[in-house]
Amino acid sequence: MMRLATVVMLAIAVSFVRADAGRGPITIGSKNFNESYLLAEIMAQLLEGEGFEVERRFGLGGTLVCYQALVTGEVDAYVEYTGTLAQAILKIDDLSPAEDRLNRLLEPVDLEVLPSIGFNNTYALAIKQTLAEAEGIEAISDLVGRHDLDIGFSLEFLNRKDGWPGLVATYGFDRIPTGIEHGLAYQAIDQDKIDVTDAYSTDGDLERYGLITLEDDRGLFPQYFAVPLVRRDMPDAAKAVLASLAGRIDDERMRELNAEIVVEGRSFAEVARGLLREEGFAAADIDQAQFWRRLWANTLTHLKLTGIALGLGVLFGVPVAILVFRSRNLSRVMVYLAGLMQTIPSIALLALMIPLFGIGTVPAIVALFLYSILPILRNTITALVGIDPLLKRVAEAIGLTRAQQLRYVLIPMAM
Repeated sequence: MMRLATVVMLAIAVSFVRADAGRGPITIGSKNFNESYLLAEIMAQLLEGEGFEVERRFGLGGTLVCYQALVTGEVDAYVEYTGTLAQAILKIDDLSPAEDRLNRLLEPVDLEVLPSIGFNNTYALAIKQTLAEAEGIEAISDLVGRHDLDIGFSLEFLNRKDGWPGLVATYGFDRIPTGIEHGLAYQAIDQDKIDVTDAYSTDGDLERYGLITLEDDRGLFPQYFAVPLVRRDMPDAAKAVLASLAGRIDDERMRELNAEIVVEGRSFAEVARGLLREEGFAAADIDQAQFWRRLWANTLTHLKLTGIALGLGVLFGVPVAILVFRSRNLSRVMVYLAGLMQTIPSIALLALMIPLFGIGTVPAIVALFLYSILPILRNTITALVGIDPLLKRVAEAIGLTRAQQLRYVLIPMAM
């Protein structure tokens, strides 16, 4: 009976995905950082202004998550960078890959890049302008041998071929930098905890924290031109609309747009709408009624996902706890295994499931289900084990079977 209920719950979850799949809007995705959100919103509003129905799936995760979502058809387009596409996805050694070459390499997976939006968001090393002027530091070469300066790089930069390993090979650095989360690096450099960090050349935080980027005087960093990466089966009319963004945003303009978000606190939708109107495009307005409809729809989706995941967690966790609670060793093993699941970061867990389930409802339910097992299993075992031993002995003394003890004494007391 329990197995049947679990199958039914999974069938309900899959049915939601099937229902969503037939609507047919153009789905725009993004990575999980500000510039990607903004570019995705620009594309979404541009398409809506031309009469297309658009679904937003922003903040999917890192490069490989977004790319896999595009390959599997979960999204139709997102903005990628040519350097990332060449180095991290296609695995080619080309500092400035041409659009034609990228499209030839992407043809087997039915993807293509559209003309560049214009700006080159390459990696750079950032330092406080005041410190650079005081120490006479203008280029990356000026940092070699400066062990008095504290260097902190993001974990991704430390492991990318065109990041720290490339700096060591090209410039001859002979030190070990500190690893730091990219989102915390700017605060650290502002508080003088570190002196140098990696940055993106169009990052709005550069202006916010008074930083400058050092000249890459030995030409290490590849070119990272922003390009719409789309599915080949995307409607040609929609591709033409997105292609009209070609060359519209240069490096300085992109840095200003990012600063409007991180410094002035404007929303992605506001900044995107302002840019499109300046460029003469028909950007769709988002009225308050539409905002509340989206909020209500997202709330219902949230309740649906958590409700299904919680139901599955209860159907699995409670019976397992009842089966193992009498064995101390087995109980510890089960709680330990469930605890291991909690140590997996949610983004990593979702990335592992995308090849199996795609993105959307099912992987979210599976992730929430896995994360729910530990508290349900642990609390059920604790409640059953914590019952007064005297009551357990009385139940045995009056001749109750184990099943009767569970039904009439242990489970009611544990509740």
